[in-house]
Amino acid sequence: MATRLLFFMNFVLLLWTSSLQAEVRLSSLRSDPGESPAACYPSVFQQGLASWYETGKQTANGEPFKPDSLTAAHRSLPFGTRLKVVHSRSGRSIVVRINDRGPFIRGRVLDLSRGAARALGVRGVAVVTLLGIE
Repeated sequence: MATRLLFFMNFVLLLWTSSLQAEVRLSSLRSDPGESPAACYPSVFQQGLASWYETGKQTANGEPFKPDSLTAAHRSLPFGTRLKVVHSRSGRSIVVRINDRGPFIRGRVLDLSRGAARALGVRGVAVVTLLGIE
């Protein structure tokens, strides 16, 4: 019974956050090719579900995976982009650097490293807001 309730609650949360997602076309935002990647994004870049991961040997940009670092995986942002991630429920925020690709689970917008998730207070999945940093 508890498992079904937990599944139902996650499903409802997923449906709710899918209505909050707003993908921004990266190509239309860039005005100057030499501009910092984060400077070309609006303040609120995306909202949605974030999860965390702690396994892996190497990230998609080639550097060794360090679970306790403040890094994250995003599907399309350029490597090296810095984002401010705000936990919607607690209001806590951290700055992460994109160094990997993911998440590969539908409905999620960001995969945090274990260290970033701990700093933000995420214990599974959480609704977050992603802000571009200038």
